[in-house]
Amino acid sequence: MSDTETLVRGEDQESPAPSRTNRRAFLKTSAAALALSVVACGDDEPDPFEPDPDPDPDPTAVDLGTGDIAVLNYALVLERLEAGFWSEVVSNPYVGMEATELETLTEIRDHEIAHRDFLIAALGPDAIGELEFDLSAVDFTSRESVLGTARTFEDLGVAAYNGAGQLLENVDFLLVAGKIVSVEARHASVVRDLLQPGTDHFAGDDVVDANGLDGAMTPQEVLTAAGDFIVTELDTSGLPTA
Repeated sequence: MSDTETLVRGEDQESPAPSRTNRRAFLKTSAAALALSVVACGDDEPDPFEPDPDPDPDPTAVDLGTGDIAVLNYALVLERLEAGFWSEVVSNPYVGMEATELETLTEIRDHEIAHRDFLIAALGPDAIGELEFDLSAVDFTSRESVLGTARTFEDLGVAAYNGAGQLLENVDFLLVAGKIVSVEARHASVVRDLLQPGTDHFAGDDVVDANGLDGAMTPQEVLTAAGDFIVTELDTSGLPTA
């Protein structure tokens, strides 16, 4: 079975996190600092004034949880998708990939794996497990197909974190989300420059508005946009909406 087939059938296998010292230290200290807050958040009593969740959810769907736990698990869905995608890109370089490109894309892969593993560690027992993704629409031998998909994923990641920030109640989580989204924006900028080097595409007006601000998307908008790639059914009924 090829790596691509494994990915399509369920690639979200948690490969070892990058071994660089600074990355290990980031994961260790950040996850430890947030672990107690995540557990405490998970113990919150339901708000009697909130509407009842879906009375008949899909029993096979992966439950993201409620409140901040749901928001972090939503972020984990995206990080699992990105980590799986970039792992495939680096494992099977597209035709004509130059050494400098491989180095750059490997660094992006390492960041996404670090983000995924950080969220898993921070969520602890509340973290969702491995998911099944379908990347069969991506031609991993084609530079245009790979970088075009990469641009979609990284732009979507930026918009997702920007939209999710207002849904978080714990300020520590908001701080970490801000640190992650800034890295996602760096990735998006690099990929866009690889596609159209030496132009303003790195921060084009399709993603940055007239005020110099990146766009934001709600979780439902993001999951709908990424829906063709996510096979596993998700129960998002506990996600905050405002």
